[in-house]
Amino acid sequence: MENQQIFISYSHGVHVEVYPEFLGISTNDNQYNVFSYRITITNESTSTVTLTHRFWKIIDANGHEETIFGEGVVGYTPRLEPSMTFTYSSMCPLRTLWGTMEGYFVMKKDDQTTVDVNIERFFLIHPSLLTKNNENLGTK
Repeated sequence: MENQQIFISYSHGVHVEVYPEFLGISTNDNQYNVFSYRITITNESTSTVTLTHRFWKIIDANGHEETIFGEGVVGYTPRLEPSMTFTYSSMCPLRTLWGTMEGYFVMKKDDQTTVDVNIERFFLIHPSLLTKNNENLGTK
């Protein structure tokens, strides 16, 4: 896809790639810009890990912050042996033309210890804000 952005994070032997995309304006009330994000998680460690919980901090262009903490992702708690990959997609509605997401996945190892796999901040940006020089990232 043209102008596809990718955001990469790596911690505790787990590689996370995020591919955000603008989907359109919600058909219910025309008040939300709807973004999707596809996440690929690869276990590059030597231990098997299970994604038990997720935490997201979502901030829109006006500074409104929302936090989400819940079990698994999209109804799954994937168990990843070394070298295994899991991919899922989800959505995020925003009242503004751009915003950010960041967070972590709680991963449980087979020895029952847990680690927080960080997901660095990534951007959800309406295409109208993207110029050929990426210079227009205002709050409209």
